[in-house]
Order: sequence, then C-alpha cells, then structure tokens
Amino acid sequence: MDVYHFAKWLHVIGATVLLGTGAGIAFFMLMAHRTRDAKVIAEVASMVVVADYLFTASAVAVQPITGLWLASIAGWKLTEGWILLSVALYLFTGGFWIPVVFMQRRMRDLARDAAIKGTLLPDDYFRLYDRWFAFGFPAFFAVLAIFWLMIARPSITL
Repeated sequence: MDVYHFAKWLHVIGATVLLGTGAGIAFFMLMAHRTRDAKVIAEVASMVVVADYLFTASAVAVQPITGLWLASIAGWKLTEGWILLSVALYLFTGGFWIPVVFMQRRMRDLARDAAIKGTLLPDDYFRLYDRWFAFGFPAFFAVLAIFWLMIARPSITL
C-alpha cells in the first residue's frame, strides 16, 4: 500500500469511528432512556462515557492529523472550498459534541444516584436528556455532510 492510500485508509477509519460510535452511543442511550430504569440508564451511560473518551475522542484527535497528511500527499490546497467547509462543519460538530460529553457524564451520575437511592430519575435528568437528544441532530447531519464533501470534493468557492 502506498503512502496516499495508507493516509486515506487511516482517515476513512477515523471518520467511520466518529460516525459509528456517535450513532451507536445515540442508539444505546435512547434505548436505555426508554426503560426509565435508573439502574439500566446508569450502566449504559457509564459505558457510553467510556466509549466517547476511548473511541470518539481518539478519532477526533486523529482526523485533523490524517486530513492534513492526506491533503499534503494529494496536493490539495487547504483553501479549497470543500476542505474549508469540511473543517467548519467539523468545528461545528465539536461545538455540539463537547457539551454532550459533559451531559452524558451528568446523566450517568444522576441515574446512578437515583439507582442507589431507589428513587425515580430526577427532573434534571429529563431536561438534560432532552438537550442531549437535540444536540445530536445537528452534529450527526454535519458529520454526514462532511462524509459527502470528502467523497464528492465539489468545487465550492468560499
């Protein structure tokens, strides 16, 4: 495998981890939430927090590195419209993902407390969940747009 294809492979793997982990986390949190069972939510949210730190954060760190490397090898200018738009969408996504990480930790903690005390989930949990759920949509669609930009590399003047 030549250097270009290796860099491209790493970049695609990173993007796949971002999209896949994000979709998986959303699915499992949604399914746990639907149970309304504090113990189930606490367990799932604990795994979600670990997955976000282990997989998502790693991919978030690797993507710009592999992207710069790939652009350099391919001879793409970083000022090309599709690259600039991809970077803007990447930052936009991060603006939603970073708060979500803290929300997930807080939802985990609230669910743990309720499970330990044998009480119902507090109102704060539900408010946080609603915000967490809403934050997922713009980030998810931005990542899908980045995938399209990376594949199509359209001519965009910015």
